Amino acid sequence: MQGLRGSAKASVRILPGALPAIQDRPLSEVPSLVRDNIPPPTESGGETHDVFISHASEDKDDFVRPLADALIAQGLNVWYDEMTLRIGDSLRQKIDKGLANSKVGLVVLSPSFIKKGWTNYELDGIVTRTVSGEQVLLPIWHNITKQQVVDFSPSIADKVARSTATHTIEEIALEIAELIKSKA
Repeated sequence: MQGLRGSAKASVRILPGALPAIQDRPLSEVPSLVRDNIPPPTESGGETHDVFISHASEDKDDFVRPLADALIAQGLNVWYDEMTLRIGDSLRQKIDKGLANSKVGLVVLSPSFIKKGWTNYELDGIVTRTVSGEQVLLPIWHNITKQQVVDFSPSIADKVARSTATHTIEEIALEIAELIKSKA
């Protein structure tokens, strides 16, 4: 400043570069919509499913998807959203139909399940069908304590459940398959 006393305030602003070009990708390339080795849809006409799996999407990767696969490997007909829902489907209608056509409502209770509204909608449907004797409710506790279940629903906490803390996916699937096959 040519020998003058004082200070100067300055700032630099860096502008972002141009946005990348939009790429039209087919839906088959979107990882969240497509999985390899998915069996064909099981939902057709008035088909009855052995098991309807109600769960939070946060629990899919570490527990629910492997459980669905293990139940199918046991020979059960499973209603599981990734295997049944297709692009353009009405989520509510498909879930209602899956609930109405399933012998067992398998509820994977977890902290994520408790926080969601949609899972509570499914649970309400399962409980209604259980009370009327049309369906059996089987709870599975996943990363959740008994106290959390009691706080969420004392009536569900009273049901005999399986916990992922004490049972493997294979053990749970085998027990469910044996239960369903014994009632057939």
